[in-house]
Amino acid sequence: MRFDELNEDNYLMFAIKHYDNPQAATKDDFYEDLKRFKWIKRLLKRHKTTGELNAHLLINHFIILYNVFGDAATPLLFYKIDSEFWTIVKTFVVYLGRLPEVPKTKIHNIPIDIECLEQLNLI
Repeated sequence: MRFDELNEDNYLMFAIKHYDNPQAATKDDFYEDLKRFKWIKRLLKRHKTTGELNAHLLINHFIILYNVFGDAATPLLFYKIDSEFWTIVKTFVVYLGRLPEVPKTKIHNIPIDIECLEQLNLI
């Protein structure tokens, strides 16, 4: 499913369908992992106000999301994160090698944040 097909009615079912965390035993574990989208959003908002990008913490959240949601993390990220942060989100997705070549979506037209990429290359 493409991120532009996700909406308030179906994103949760999409996330549940693709959730694969062998260590998660309860519904609370699933919701705890789902909170990572909010944490990423907070870190990006903090970057916007302070200018400081906590790339290490952000990449940890991205990696965990990809570990538990697999390729479904990409459309979920672009659905859950505000469009003003998409250039940074795409930079992390590309850096982690998680941008699918096909099908082509609006994500492919989003530019990469060069400053963010430079910080990621220092990790």
